[in-house]
Amino acid sequence: MPSKLPIAFRAARVDSGPGAVLAQAMRDEIAVLYDGLELDADYMPAAGPAELSAPGGAFLVGWRAGAPVCCGGVKRLDQDACEIKKMYVVPESRGQGVARQLLHALEVQARRLGYRVVRLDTGPKQISARGLFESEGYAEVDDFNGNPVAAFWGEKELSPPRPG
Repeated sequence: MPSKLPIAFRAARVDSGPGAVLAQAMRDEIAVLYDGLELDADYMPAAGPAELSAPGGAFLVGWRAGAPVCCGGVKRLDQDACEIKKMYVVPESRGQGVARQLLHALEVQARRLGYRVVRLDTGPKQISARGLFESEGYAEVDDFNGNPVAAFWGEKELSPPRPG
């Protein structure tokens, strides 16, 4: 059931403030889901401040009723393609359409950064994430980032920004 309260997305940092708190909550949840997995380990695709900051990346926090409820980032892969990273919604805001709004905000950010293709991945225990991605037009592609935990890699072409 979607909440009637709007979500305001603001640029943030993944390594400080509310962005860091949300990113840590996501890491903690992933470590439980995947038995101690550390997202920042050397064998995992990088998604830290260097990747999720300007000029090629970005990190957003979504706010509702004055509280941070979600986060996610955009990471440059090459001139035309980026990857969505660190999508997270606080448990009390799940099932309300927040993840879909976050995904849309990240796609808008990717367009602003000049990307024409967006990619992402998710693990086998994140069934609802995969369902969201597929329902939003992400087609399954081959492993593009070497994530040893992912079970789905998706890609979507971004439509050009609307004039005006």
